[in-house]
Amino acid sequence: MTAPLVQATGRRKRAVARVRIRPGEGRVTVNGRDVEDYFPSPAHRSSALEALRVTDASSVYDVDASISGGGLTGQSGALRLGVARALVALDGDSREKLKRAGLLSRDPRKKESKKYGLKKARKAPQYSKR
Repeated sequence: MTAPLVQATGRRKRAVARVRIRPGEGRVTVNGRDVEDYFPSPAHRSSALEALRVTDASSVYDVDASISGGGLTGQSGALRLGVARALVALDGDSREKLKRAGLLSRDPRKKESKKYGLKKARKAPQYSKR
């Protein structure tokens, strides 16, 4: 296996994706598995690989990612940000396209923490007057 051309990190919710891009035929592997196997949902798959589509680089580079934490939606969002950041590091001219498509901004939303005295973050126990 050849050395990676660029490495980048993407995060969303609790998921962290470490992305490596190298020249190739457009193969995408996630945690050693093909992207179609890892993300069976077409929505997750298209979201994760949107940066390659926007820059027309889907058949130019091979993407190898290792993702940990979170669920499938968070992981696909983390992969999306990681691929976009790697493409910008590789070719600075693609930054404007990716920025316009909204692929370079990190989604800051996270799960709200549970408060004491409550059942969940905001759900209170049922109130009883008598």
